[in-house]
Amino acid sequence: SAAYRSSFFNPAQHAQHGVALATARAGNVIGGGDWAKDRLIPDILAAFEAGKQVPIRNPHATRPWQHVLEPLRGYLTLAERLYTDGTACAEGWNFGPHSDDAKPVEWIVKELAERWSQGASWQVDAGEHPHEASYLKLDISKAAQRLHWHPVLRLGGALGLIVDWARARQGGADMRAFTQQQIAQYQQLAFTNA
Repeated sequence: SAAYRSSFFNPAQHAQHGVALATARAGNVIGGGDWAKDRLIPDILAAFEAGKQVPIRNPHATRPWQHVLEPLRGYLTLAERLYTDGTACAEGWNFGPHSDDAKPVEWIVKELAERWSQGASWQVDAGEHPHEASYLKLDISKAAQRLHWHPVLRLGGALGLIVDWARARQGGADMRAFTQQQIAQYQQLAFTNA
């Protein structure tokens, strides 16, 4: 994207084209309502709901997990700054969790099993699996310093929101209203910690 920006929306010619183009990247985004195939948390919750044991491929793989509302707030902050400050923010940005919230898969599944409780079980799948990087992390220091953005949810809180969402859905709740309530709670937390 840096080459695209330089070729078509070069910050040096901002007066001619009027476009401030940035690139944003998030960590491993998690949240209620994710039913994507072959994704850790949707697979765990589906197994727990069905009363099945969860097979875990790479228990020591560490990822920068973050609730979906965190990078969305980062993207909106960046969009606002692109609008108000133009080319000052026309570059690449990372929006991720606190560095100590990059946790291994095993920690995630144990935490979810504890929060889910009834019938939640898992085991390491010893079969052959495609290679995956063992450790992924994002440096969010630029977003923290220049955009004054930082994550406000800790990983345990994010997992709590996800389990609450899944339980509400399982119980037949109005999921639009429930989701709006979770967004409002997150906004309150974000504004309190801004």
